[in-house]
Amino acid sequence: MAKQNIYDNETFFEGYRKIRENEVNANKLFEIPALLSLMPDLRGRKVLDLGCGFGEHCKYFMEAGADHVTGIDISEKMLAVAKKENAHPKITYVHMPMEDIARLNGKFDVAVSSLAFHYVEDFSGVVKNIYQLLGKGGVLVFSQENPLCTCHSGGDRWTRDENGEKVYLNLADYGIEGERECVWFVDHVIKYHRTFATIVNTLIDAGFVIEKMIEPLPDADMLEAYPEYRDLLHKPDFLLIRAKKFDVCGY
Repeated sequence: MAKQNIYDNETFFEGYRKIRENEVNANKLFEIPALLSLMPDLRGRKVLDLGCGFGEHCKYFMEAGADHVTGIDISEKMLAVAKKENAHPKITYVHMPMEDIARLNGKFDVAVSSLAFHYVEDFSGVVKNIYQLLGKGGVLVFSQENPLCTCHSGGDRWTRDENGEKVYLNLADYGIEGERECVWFVDHVIKYHRTFATIVNTLIDAGFVIEKMIEPLPDADMLEAYPEYRDLLHKPDFLLIRAKKFDVCGY
């Protein structure tokens, strides 16, 4: 089955890039700080970035002391930007869907993925391959769309009051896992919904131990500065997990 490569769609790519260039967006305010807070000490480590996009994280990991960073992405457009704007001798960019990472050579100390796993149909296969690529005590850190978001299958996400303000989330089909089609810059963007239990148990079944989970929420200062993010108190946008490889001879 062909892997989805929506980021090489010109309309989608330009729309996504404009969002990421905006200094005030949910990624920069919530997802990225949470992701970086889960990262282990990278000094002397070999890092694998799955779905590396523009390569900003690869550059950060290198500056944080990583011995080498391998960034993979299915999008040639994304990698072209990464090689132009975030190149470094200690960073290798590889054009590859994450479903094919078993073809990579060598071992890694840390695997990280930012907002990419919800595009992957075979999550279990990818997690098993990550486990095999990690050395003893290796760490996996990833973010994805929160399952309260990925379950959406149509209609208005929100019930609103007479002023149009969001009152509460309309939740449906959470327990029905699988493909979801949405419109984001373009039609027919495919994502995959999995429950919290499935995500956690997939990691455990592969041999990982869950160390921490984060659903980033705005604090009082954030709400004062950006009141438009109050709806996150009803529905967090992101789920982040740090897991460690468990070896039969010891943790």
